[in-house]
Amino acid sequence: MCANCEKSDLSLLTPVFKAFAGDDHALISILQKAQDIYGYLPTDVLYAIAEKTGNSPAKVMGVATFYTQFRLKPVGKNLILLCKGTACHVNGADSIEKALVEELGVGDGETTDDGLFSIKTVACLGCCSLSPVMMINEDTYGSLTPAKAKDIVRKIREASK
Repeated sequence: MCANCEKSDLSLLTPVFKAFAGDDHALISILQKAQDIYGYLPTDVLYAIAEKTGNSPAKVMGVATFYTQFRLKPVGKNLILLCKGTACHVNGADSIEKALVEELGVGDGETTDDGLFSIKTVACLGCCSLSPVMMINEDTYGSLTPAKAKDIVRKIREASK
């Protein structure tokens, strides 16, 4: 077990381990369920998964860091996924990112101090006809300008008060 790890309630994983008992190919599914439970993958949870699945902590961490779906740090209430794919890049995604950084004071992979927003750049959101585009949680915002991106974030912040 990890000596300097967080102290997560590992009992929440019991149903997950029962559901995938004996399945040697379920590591990704177990990681997905654990992230659903905790919102991200705390270090102590990764060690517990390694122990229960008979994998080394290095293998579990390798899988968790290889796939972009997994998060090793908590994210804000509003996760901004900013597309940096070709169409979005050509149409100004860098200026959208700069505007978001100015507005929120955090960059890619970071969360605002109030826990309200996290920014993550992604390779493609599959909305090329709307480029540049971002998603905030389940909502998609396209044909963005720096001013429009800032306005969207401000409205969400205001609605959260």
